[in-house]
Amino acid sequence: MKTTISAKIACLMTSVVLLGGTVSANGSKPLPREGIWRGVFNVSESKVPFNFEFKGKDPKTAILTLINGARRDDFHVERLGADSIYVKMNTYDAALVAKLEDNGTLTGEYRSLVPGFRGNSLPFVAEYGKAYRFVEPGKDVAPKHDISGKWEIKTYTKDAVPASIALLKQTGNKLTGVIMTVVGDTRELEGTVQGDEFELSGFTGPSPFIVKGKINDDNSISGEQGFGIYKNVKFDAQRNEKAALPDPYKLTFLKEGYNKLEFTFPDLNGKQVSLSDEKYKGKVVIIETIGTWCPNCTDQTVFLAPWFKKNQSRGVEAIAIGFEQKDDLEYAKYTLGTLKNKYGITYDILFGGIADKKVVAEKLPALNKFVAFPTTIIIDRKGNVREIYTGYTGTVTGKYFEEYERKFNKVLDELIAEPVPESLTVAYNKGK
Repeated sequence: MKTTISAKIACLMTSVVLLGGTVSANGSKPLPREGIWRGVFNVSESKVPFNFEFKGKDPKTAILTLINGARRDDFHVERLGADSIYVKMNTYDAALVAKLEDNGTLTGEYRSLVPGFRGNSLPFVAEYGKAYRFVEPGKDVAPKHDISGKWEIKTYTKDAVPASIALLKQTGNKLTGVIMTVVGDTRELEGTVQGDEFELSGFTGPSPFIVKGKINDDNSISGEQGFGIYKNVKFDAQRNEKAALPDPYKLTFLKEGYNKLEFTFPDLNGKQVSLSDEKYKGKVVIIETIGTWCPNCTDQTVFLAPWFKKNQSRGVEAIAIGFEQKDDLEYAKYTLGTLKNKYGITYDILFGGIADKKVVAEKLPALNKFVAFPTTIIIDRKGNVREIYTGYTGTVTGKYFEEYERKFNKVLDELIAEPVPESLTVAYNKGK
């Protein structure tokens, strides 16, 4: 994930708030009507639609669910004053506030809650009972092409952009898919094909994302990708079933002369923790560099947290080093603590500093460079770095996630099976 200031802002600006119904005796409006809603963000010159479902009549149990293809993301709803509702986007430090207008629509804005970035927002409008995303029922135009398959994408921008691949599935007018890069994926996107044009959007908590373009006569596609408020890039793409991204196991490695990783960072209680501590000696250790602002980091946490609970007794430890939107331990206690509680993390969480790839490279100087959040570093029982994986491939990528999971388990099984060095046996047995 890129960590420019604007990217951080957009990645964290999330939450949804909705109102509806008549006014009660005490002057408060009830919670939103239960059912499906359609919202539209105004992002520069683009309209980015999103769908959600509201359930519950009591703020203590009310849930708002963002819908993206087969993906569902749930968020707890809170009342805000007499006529508004506030919904924190779980681990993303953002919220959106809206009110019910006289014409029955919901209007609001999508705000960053990060200290120093407050005031940044995206406006949106939402309507109840509309389940479509881009095109109203009965107004579809027959598609001229089927763009299902794997597409190799070439982007045009002044800044270096990671190579990317789109995996698309079209059924009639309906289009779903995901865009993968070396740093991660967009999560599931949902959209439509109309004639020789297509559109896809996604909103799961981080910044809304949109892809729109044209299917050309030579069966190539061209268009534009919009990343919230902070970046728009033009692209061309060719269908290529053999397209491949750079090997994520070869992008980040140790500099010549290094075989170990050294660091000391505070945990969420301020205690200094080092990889050389007795707790980790003789253990296989998984190091994750993450940020609560990073959706791919969240998805990786959803994978690792239960895996660790299941496998810790085999002689494994894990450490998540969080790099956050503010270089402040108190703020990190809040953001990383929220992540810990949300996903039931039982491994150690440390605070590394501000979310900047240059900062990570400086604080982990054994690395040749730092490419992406998250990055997974796997260390053997002798304390040697054995594998480094850049980015994270989520479940929506299908076989790519399956390959990641299979290799992750294979590498860990092999390292766990290795004997504890005799010189570390006492420390290892003490830490079990």
